[in-house]
Formats: sequence, structure tokens, C-alpha cells
Amino acid sequence: MHSEDEALRPQAPHDAGSMAPPKWKLIGPGLVVAATGIGAGDLVATLVAGSRYGYALLWAAVAGVVIKIVLVEGAGRWTLATGHSIFEGWRRVGRWTSWYFGPYIMIWGFVYGATAMSASALPLAALVPQLPVLGDIGWIAEMPFMVYAVLSGLIGAALVWMGRYHALEKLVAVLVGVMFVTVVGAAVVTLPNLGEVLGGLVPRIPDGGLVYTLSIAGGVGGTITLAAYGYWLTEKGWSTPRWMRVMRIDNAMAYVISGIFVVAMLIVGAELLYSSGIAIDEGDRGLLDLSDVLADRYGTAFSWIFLIGFWASSFSSVLGVWNGVSVMFADFWGHVRGKAEDHPDRRIGGKYYRFYVLWLTVPPMLLLLMGKPVQVIIAYGVLGSFFMPFLAVTLLVLMNSRHMPQGWRNGPAGNIALCAVTLLFVALGINQLLDALPG
Repeated sequence: MHSEDEALRPQAPHDAGSMAPPKWKLIGPGLVVAATGIGAGDLVATLVAGSRYGYALLWAAVAGVVIKIVLVEGAGRWTLATGHSIFEGWRRVGRWTSWYFGPYIMIWGFVYGATAMSASALPLAALVPQLPVLGDIGWIAEMPFMVYAVLSGLIGAALVWMGRYHALEKLVAVLVGVMFVTVVGAAVVTLPNLGEVLGGLVPRIPDGGLVYTLSIAGGVGGTITLAAYGYWLTEKGWSTPRWMRVMRIDNAMAYVISGIFVVAMLIVGAELLYSSGIAIDEGDRGLLDLSDVLADRYGTAFSWIFLIGFWASSFSSVLGVWNGVSVMFADFWGHVRGKAEDHPDRRIGGKYYRFYVLWLTVPPMLLLLMGKPVQVIIAYGVLGSFFMPFLAVTLLVLMNSRHMPQGWRNGPAGNIALCAVTLLFVALGINQLLDALPG
């Protein structure tokens, strides 16, 4: 275990890569965390917002991008300035953080594993039977949905099993490219009204839309993987304060890209659904509904392309979570087991990391078979509603604490921004908690 003096002293760079000139590249940890956070559910949320309110909530989607930049920058700044992981930061806030994080990450992983596998399977189950060659093969055309879901989980686990971050980065970059072509392409073909798009940047809350506004601003792209950013920075070799400027550019540019996806989906909802009065499912199946609308308007081939983009969005979340949250668990459990912070078991690719990859993959298959029992979903909703407030509150404490080197602590503007983000997520957490509780 580390003494208090050791806790305040930055660690040595992880590898020789940190000695390279600090140059920013388009593909970095920021792109991984942003792509992981923008899943099918987030795309549906903004799509439904567009279908209900037109462009009225476009400003909230943009605000959501800024909020994620603030949170992820805080996690990255802590890691670069101190040389410690975000879990080690939480531990310094108080022992209660470990008591919260341990149960949360186990329940979250159990339920999210099933959710992520289902989301990845939906577009495949809809697309494959329609394809000219594969759809003609009987056993493939009749393949049960469960098989697609299980294969998604197993393939995701296999791809991240060795914990090679640079390979993950390349895979996610390819998936983001596919998402960009399909999601942004869908927005372009709808021929958006640029005047109305610009008008949507003026903050206003439509009648009955307060909760929806908060959800769009705070919910899009917000998952536990925001806190994984520091771990990916370390694996990238960005592990000292000299990489601070590069980290900030990486984070900002990545969320600008994710913001483009969010805005594109809101445009599709406003132009294709709102103007025609078309309603879609608010779950992940909403994207299947949209593919049907696209097929009617622009032809079957375009709907196939969109389904591929739907899959890319879902599967990038599988890869990011299977890698990023697994290393967060490894760091936590290695601490519980009394291992030093730099012990291999607390790193990507270690035995605790691989245990959690399996935890995300195998037990959730039972939920797929059982139809996700209501009690587990309620427990997940209750506990999960407090993670983003937990992250915001603990970052606010850490960014102003004695554990943070003086030169990298928050200034007044940073504290105001983080306080506003904290209040937003506390409000969202209470609302989510009330929705999750029965009755």
C-alpha cells in the first residue's frame, strides 16, 4: 500500500511512448470514450427528441456535449497531474466510495452485458435475413435473436481479451467511420432546413419538455466509461502533465465528433418523423423503426446501410465497455486484494480484468434467456441513477483537494461549470430513481 507522501507524488511514465513529443492525433483515447458512450439508446433518445419537438432541443444536445467534455477533462486531468487512476482518487475522497463502487460495478455489468449484446444483435437480426446471399441460406435466415446476441458478446470478449489498447483504438476508429457515413448520411439525405437548425441553438424548453430537456443534456453519451478515460490515457502513453494540452484537444475533438452524431440524429427525427407525425419505439428498436421509414423513403439499400451504422454504434459500446470497465474493476479489486497500484493484476490484460470481461459476457446470457427479470432491472436503475452524480461530485472534490497539485486544481470557472454539472446530474438521478421505483 502507498503512504500519504507516495500518494501525492506523481508516478513515473508508463512506457517510452510518454517521452515522445506531445503531438495530438485524431485517433486517441477521447475518440474511444466518446464512441463507447454514444450507443443505440443515446441515438434513439435524440431521434425521439427530434420527432417530438423538432429542433427545439438541439441546444440541449449541444450542451450535453459540453458537459461530457467537462467531466472527461476532469478525469483526464486528475490522472495526468497525479499519476494515479480515478479509482485511487475516489479512494482519497473517502472509504465510502469503494463501498459504493464495488456493488455498483457488479450489478451494472450484469445487466449492461445483456443490454449491450441485445443492442448489437438487433440490427444484425434485422439485416442478415434480408441480404441476397446470406438470406437465402435457411439456417442463417432462421437464426434466433439469442444467437446473434451471444455471438456479439463472445466476439467482443475475444477482441479485448488480451487487453491491447492500440488494437482497440483502431477497431473503434473503423466503427466510428462507419457511424459517420451512415448516421450523418441519413441526416444529409433528409435535406435539413438550415434556418430551423440554427433556431434550435436558442435555449428554450417546450411545454412539458423539462425532464426530456434535462435527459438530453445530461444523458447522451454519459456512462461509466467516462471514468475509464484516465486508464486509456495511461495505456496510450500519455501519463504526465506534459500531455495535458494534448489530452484537452483529444477530449474536445472527440466529443465534437460525437456531437455531430447526436445533432445528425436529431435532424433525422425533426425532418423525417416530426414533419410527418411518425412515432417510433423509445427503446433500441426505435432504430429498427427508423430503418423501415428510410426504406420506404429512400429504398431498401439505404436502410441496410443505416442498419450497419446502427450495429457499428452498438458494437463500439461493447468493445469500449468490455475493455474500459473491466480495467476499472481490475483496479478496484486489486486494491481490495492489497496489491500495489502498479501491479500487473490491476492493469489491462490482468487476471482481474479478464474475470470482469467474462462477467460482462457469460452471466448476462441468463438474462437474455429469462427476458431480463424486472427485479434486476429495478435494482440496476436505482443504483445506476447515482453514478453520474457520484462522478460529478467526486471530481468536484478531487479537483480542489490537497491531493491535486496546486497548479492543476480548478479555478473559479472550472468550479462553476462542475457545480452546474453536479446539480444537473443530481436532478437527473432523482428523476431516474423515481422512475425506477415501482408505483
